Amino acid sequence: MPAEFLLAGAPDDMRRVAERLREVVRDVVPDAVERVRAGWGVIGYDVPVGRKPRFFLWIWAQPEHVHLGFQRGVLMDDPERRLEGRGVTKLVRWLTFTPDEEIDPASIAPMILECARIAGMSRGERALLEMERQAERG
Repeated sequence: MPAEFLLAGAPDDMRRVAERLREVVRDVVPDAVERVRAGWGVIGYDVPVGRKPRFFLWIWAQPEHVHLGFQRGVLMDDPERRLEGRGVTKLVRWLTFTPDEEIDPASIAPMILECARIAGMSRGERALLEMERQAERG
């Protein structure tokens, strides 16, 4: 299913937000593979890692806002505490956008790149990063 088909059911203003986020993702990680995850109702992105791509990011258009989700967001550096999801999920984090907000690619590109980098890590590398993040949190 094409992403446009999934977004066809979203309100026009949310569809525009989702389309802008799709542009940013394509610009930041041009080799990411976009796939609709119909069961979840999201546009998902896989990053090539060896023979098997790894899911790392999604866009979820809802009636009132659009989420840009980071699969292993808990491992991401977030000194400004912009990522949402603490206390809601153990692993994923997200940013929320509404039509009245400007999407600043320069502010979200580093987060997208970091999420793609984490997806490309081995289990051992991710485990070490998790230990580092836990130590930072105290």
